[in-house]
This record gives sequence, C-alpha cells and structure tokens, in this order.
Amino acid sequence: MSLSVFDLFKVGIGPSSSHTVGPMRAAFRFATRLRESGLLERVDGLRCELFGSLGATGHGHGSVPAVVLGLLGEQPHLVDPATTGPAVAAVRAERSLLLAGKHPVAFDVDTDVVLHRTATLPFHSNGMVFTACDAHEAVVERREYYSVGGGFVLDEDETGRPVLPGADVPVAHPFASGDELVARARATGLRVSDVVLTNEAAWRSETETRAGLLHRWAVMRECVERGTSAEGVLPGGLRVRRRAAAMRRRLEADAAAGLDTQPGDHVALWALAVNEENAAGGRVVTAPTNGAAGIVPAVLHHAAQVLPAFSDDHVVRFLLTAGAVGMLFKRNASISGAEVGCQGEVGSACSMAAAGLAELLGGTPEQVENAAEIGIEHNLGLTCDPVGGLVQVPCIERNAVASAKAITAARMAVRGDGAHHISLDQAIATMRRTGADMSVKYKETARGGLALTVVEC
Repeated sequence: MSLSVFDLFKVGIGPSSSHTVGPMRAAFRFATRLRESGLLERVDGLRCELFGSLGATGHGHGSVPAVVLGLLGEQPHLVDPATTGPAVAAVRAERSLLLAGKHPVAFDVDTDVVLHRTATLPFHSNGMVFTACDAHEAVVERREYYSVGGGFVLDEDETGRPVLPGADVPVAHPFASGDELVARARATGLRVSDVVLTNEAAWRSETETRAGLLHRWAVMRECVERGTSAEGVLPGGLRVRRRAAAMRRRLEADAAAGLDTQPGDHVALWALAVNEENAAGGRVVTAPTNGAAGIVPAVLHHAAQVLPAFSDDHVVRFLLTAGAVGMLFKRNASISGAEVGCQGEVGSACSMAAAGLAELLGGTPEQVENAAEIGIEHNLGLTCDPVGGLVQVPCIERNAVASAKAITAARMAVRGDGAHHISLDQAIATMRRTGADMSVKYKETARGGLALTVVEC
C-alpha cells in the first residue's frame, strides 16, 4: 500500500475529524467544483444534507458550521479557529453566503443544512449530499460525499476504488500488513521508521518530509500549551469544565514544594489538554482522528521527557513509525468511530503511539509490531457513545487512559523478544469484525451506552 504518513497526521480544527474536518473538506470540494467547472455564477440556492452519524450528531460535532465554512471556501488546515464562529454567525444573520468566497447565494443555515437523523446513504454511515440550484430551482450540480474517518473524504466517483485516491503511487517498500512491514524491515535491515521515510520519497524529498513532521509536532506542542492555559467551560450545553489548566497548576505547585509527581500525571495532563482544545474547536493534529488526537502528542511529550538527548530525529522517527501502523488500520479496518466504534479511533491511536515509543526505546521491528498489537488488543470492543453527541464525555478522559496504555504496551514489548500469540494483523482483523457486529447505537450516534446517562434538556 502507499498511503503517506501525512494522510494520517493532518492539521485541522475540532471537535471531530469525521464530523467537522470531513464535512468542511467536502463542502470546500463542492464549492471548488462549481467554480472550476464554470457553474458558480448559475447557482442561486444550495441544499446540504447530512446522513447517518453525521445527521444524528451533527450539531454536537460542529458539522453544520463546518459545512458553512467549507462552502465559504475555508479549509481545515488553513482556517483560523478564532474566526469560525463570527463567520458562521454572519451567514446565519444575513441568510446568505459567498460561495467559494466569490459568488453571493441566499442561504439559510437552519433550513438549507438538513440533518437526517436516521436515514443513511449506502456506501458509508457518514454520507453527505450537496445540491446547487439555479433561480428556477433546476439542479445545477449534485454530488455525494463520504467522510470515511480521519478527515478522509471520498466523492461518489471514488467509492468504487479498492484504495483511497492517490494511494496507488508506487513506493520503494510497499506493505499491506504488519507481517509485510516487519518482513520489509528485516530484509532491508531498516527500522520501521526508515521503511516509511524511504516510501515518502514517492511524494516529497526527505527534507520536506522531516520539515512536515516537525511542523505537526510544533502544532501539537502549541495545542498542549493552549490547552494547559485555557480556563472555563467547553461549548455545547453539557457545561463540562476544562481541567487541564488547574491540573497543570497543581503539578507545578507540587514540584515547587518538593512533592513527588508521577510521569503518568503529566501524560494525562497533555492528553486532556489536547482533547479539551479539540472539544473547544481549536487547532489540533488528527492522529489519526480528532476524537483521539491527544494520545500521540501525549506519548511523544512523555518520550521528550524520559529519553536522553531527545531531538528532532526522535520526533520524526516516532511519527513515521506511528504512521506506518495507522496506515494498516486505515487500509485493513477503519479509523472511523461511526463505522467501527471508538476502537477505531482511540484504539488505533493507542496502537500507533505504542509503536512509535517502542521504536524510540530501541525496539526491533518485531517488538514495534508487538507494541502496536498490545495497544489495540486492549481496546477491542470500545464503543463510541458520546454524551450529547459532543466529543467531550467520555472522549477526553478516554485519551488520557489510552495514552497510559500505549506507554505500558511499548515498555512491555521492548522487554520481550517480539514473539507473541496474536499478531497485529489478526488484532486489526478482529477489530474490523467486532465493528461490523457492533450495534449502530454504539457508533457515534449518541443513541446508546454512556450517551443515555445524561438527559438533554
């Protein structure tokens, strides 16, 4: 397979890669399609329909404002989170928008974005239909899009392909399974990170790859800094208090007083900080999704504290190795909570982070694969049941717990010889089957599990 590591680590805004980043990208693609095909000036009205999980939890996940922003011509990795609220509020107040940032169109956010709470489209549970009409209500253009996890978006012409668009680029060391990845590393004498770095040359130079990954690390660090400084209540109606800033002050006070603090306290702090920022609509790195965005940065921050002479090279190796594992989940199962539950988000992120840390701890390719397997094995069956349809409860704490699991998995693996009874490939296949068996109530619809413990007023 030939996904890039940058397909797994994208810069975007919260609270959800599938429900915020994906719809924004889909709406942007639709608006761009109209502009590039010369149809923009004919458009007099728009209708945007969200199906399945998008329709069931679109308000809580910010899908409606994401669609509006995409139609305006905004992109997740470029938009300033501070401007998103005012921009959507202006469209709502004026009942019009500048389509693709150029063409004025009448648009009522409350009626022209339709949430189908129970209906689904056939290809995937996160389906969207965008329709543009002229002044006589004749259809100018209609397109279906699917947000398939981690911010990946397919349109109706791409759903029949065996792999994602752009994933057929030939690379030096192709691998479609964990076994193949380990075999490639063994045959070449390369570390897992080196296998992926060599493959990235199919898209960009090594200098560009390293710079791109270090940029992701900078965004992660900035996210942690914002998250450990911000106070207040998260948006959405549950009145969930932000806890990271208070936790940071407590840890700093304990350290100043000479009291013992545990590494796990800081790992939990970093994960909470990222996911509180995500829940607030801040800028995060999907890793591989927004709902699980705190795990990779929390474990990488841990590595920066505990490894001697930690450097940029460690960052690059960690993210390349984690990316290799993420590619396997994306190819052979799913990273979409709406498709397989939270095991596909937090579970895959835990596996990725465990693999990245195992390599930095000197793990062999076999030990890296073992760490990844441990990371997912103990997240199998994890449901996606967000209270109120918000990426807050239990999502924020779930990232902190999974970060600790990832560290444990990595340390267990590097103290073994890499031999184990269940392979990463078998665990990923089990995750896929478990997701298929899982009731739709537990797949990001807020209709089962913990989502039923709080009654919305």
